[in-house]
Amino acid sequence: MMLRRLCVAAAVMLAGLSVAAAQSWPTKPIRVINSFGAGSATDIIPRVVFDPLSVLLGQPIVVENRGGGGTTIAAGVVAKAEPDGYTYLATSSAHTMVPTVYPNASYDTAGDFAAVVSFGSGPNVLITSASKGFKTASELVAAAKSKPGSFNFASAGVGTATHLSAERFRIAAGFDAVHIPFRGGAEALSEVLSGRAEFYFCPLGTALPLIKDGRVVALAVSGAKRASLLPDVPSVLEVIPNSDYAFWVGLFAPAKTPRDIVEKFHREAIRAMQGPAVKDRLVMLGVDPMPLRPAEFDALVRAEIVSTGALAKAVGLKPN
Repeated sequence: MMLRRLCVAAAVMLAGLSVAAAQSWPTKPIRVINSFGAGSATDIIPRVVFDPLSVLLGQPIVVENRGGGGTTIAAGVVAKAEPDGYTYLATSSAHTMVPTVYPNASYDTAGDFAAVVSFGSGPNVLITSASKGFKTASELVAAAKSKPGSFNFASAGVGTATHLSAERFRIAAGFDAVHIPFRGGAEALSEVLSGRAEFYFCPLGTALPLIKDGRVVALAVSGAKRASLLPDVPSVLEVIPNSDYAFWVGLFAPAKTPRDIVEKFHREAIRAMQGPAVKDRLVMLGVDPMPLRPAEFDALVRAEIVSTGALAKAVGLKPN
């Protein structure tokens, strides 16, 4: 009986310390390690939120870009960080393919992180040069099937959302094409504009000005529904069943970070994202709200480890 009382007392004390820590947190700058380079969608989207969020929290949020290794470099740093609420990982849905493509990674994707906030999801746009003459995604698919293996498609790198969006669509549509990976989106876009690549699943925010100028043609968007900024462009699901790939950007903490701190960070981030200026900026970047609680986001990650892993195996992704 005495042992039980001591255990209960210890649990109550720990709970009290956790609440106290959350109430006083943060008392120093917050560090965010981003798994992609500066200027990428995964870099820009969190920064839009961090500016007002740092005001709400009363502390600066310092971003360090550590791209490379298929997101494993940045994630490895955060997984080993002190779980005190001052180090976080900003990453994308590419995070969920690590167990399949990088089985020897220094961390457990599902077990070593706690989801904090989902900044939103965003479709990639299937674009082609206007000079190619394609008016619909079905025309592109038919042309690719008529000349097996002769089509090239560009991406911002192996395993990126621009790559996996194309692979999901290509496999579902049943045609072969040669993948040309680049070190970033700018080079991939240049390849399409020049006509050297037949298509590219480009981030919506990047594609919009080129679509409006008539330099590229938008044939479909990669999400499950039409994008609000391109209401006349069909979802890939309207063209080919089972061809959509979900791209999202989110923030994660080391798994043992006190839950009260995780919940407080989540609440303040949501407040920041509800500000009119932030909302408008995210819309212009083609970001759709993704209102998930931390536990729901954790569940999504676990589910996508399975589904994205299956796609990675189907296309034979290897560490880059």
